[in-house]
Amino acid sequence: MLAELLAALGPAGCLTGDRVAEAARSDASRSGQTLPLALLRPSSVAEVSAALEICHRHGQPVVPQGGMTGLAGGANPRSDDVALSLARFAGVEEIDPDAGTMLLRAGTVLERAQQAAAEAGFLLPIDLGARGSCQIGGNIATNAGGLRVIRHGMTRDNLLGIEAVLADGRVVSSLGRMVKNNTGYDLRHLFCGSEGSLGVITRAVIRLRPLPEARQTALCALSSYRAVLTLLDMARKTLTVSAFEAMWQDYFAFNQQIARLSLFADPPPFAVILEAEGAGLEPLLEQAFEAGVIDDALVAQSQTDARRFWEVREGHAMETALPGLINLDISLPVARLDDFAQACRAGLRARFPDAHVSFYGHVGDSNLHVAVALAGNAEDGGHEVDRIAYDLVRGFGGSISAEHGIGTLKRDWLGHSRSPVELAVMRQIKAALDPKGILNPGKLLPA
Repeated sequence: MLAELLAALGPAGCLTGDRVAEAARSDASRSGQTLPLALLRPSSVAEVSAALEICHRHGQPVVPQGGMTGLAGGANPRSDDVALSLARFAGVEEIDPDAGTMLLRAGTVLERAQQAAAEAGFLLPIDLGARGSCQIGGNIATNAGGLRVIRHGMTRDNLLGIEAVLADGRVVSSLGRMVKNNTGYDLRHLFCGSEGSLGVITRAVIRLRPLPEARQTALCALSSYRAVLTLLDMARKTLTVSAFEAMWQDYFAFNQQIARLSLFADPPPFAVILEAEGAGLEPLLEQAFEAGVIDDALVAQSQTDARRFWEVREGHAMETALPGLINLDISLPVARLDDFAQACRAGLRARFPDAHVSFYGHVGDSNLHVAVALAGNAEDGGHEVDRIAYDLVRGFGGSISAEHGIGTLKRDWLGHSRSPVELAVMRQIKAALDPKGILNPGKLLPA
């Protein structure tokens, strides 16, 4: 089989042995343990098709890999798996200014696609903290969320067309440029969020937006979660809100300290980054201050100021400061996010008294992140952290994954958010498109 793959893809497209880079071992969850049997790097749709036809014929499991920025173990291979990366199949193929669309290859890094859109006078509305390394194919496969969901929606909401290669090598192409296309089953939505379990995404049409007016950014201090929701309501009524990011006191204080910043010397119970397109931010802040909704606010006077606010929110330094950091992303009704945070903090601290537990999230779109680090990097406590958090999510009627997918790390908890009938339908779809079960086996669906 490896000889066939080498013949089909060439030496640059079929890597084995010590030519397989360490990066193929694990996504950003660092939960992957082994390198794959081979790393395939096709440079065209025809090569993707040929590779999958060969693997299908031999019953060879294939693990699609993107930028490896996921946090759910969805791209992690086993030692007898073949990994397939589309890093060599990258680039912007077309920007249609009349339709406001962009045709992209799946291996395109998100930031490069954003830059190309901006140069053409458009905004590519998908935006993540990992924009410099994540790839369009992975964004679609996980239905990525990110910073602008409150304004532009999830990846699925910006996806107009898709091309994918099925397990047996057949190419299904539905690269429509139209917003309206009411012709039966919507294949783009079937593959979006499927985590490489139904096919390998090769191309996509993304809907572009006009470049926004200059953004205004403020960091607000609030004394209660009720005030956070009130500010959100006020902002939605008077501003074009492009981001509304809340940080609970524990998260804000920790990240402000490790970033060596002193934005609020006395960390408030809640800190909110409010970003708006166009004018009106400062009058809104004055109104909120007079009404007692906010206690203080810093308005960015430059991109540097705004970047400092976002540095605290994105918290990239946490991974170094807290080895073994566990990142959970859940979704709940907006009004219940703080109730969950309080219950989750209490539950985790009762079980792990010395743990770091902090919360932040895209409150405007009901997404909460939980950051947990156990004392002494107690690796065996990860399952217990999941149990405490996800049992609460089930009790609150929420989702165990808001934007990072299921992969392997959340697979066994999927039943907390999906009914038995839903899971059965998912398995039927999987069996119909991948009857041999070779695409990303062991991911997404519980055994």
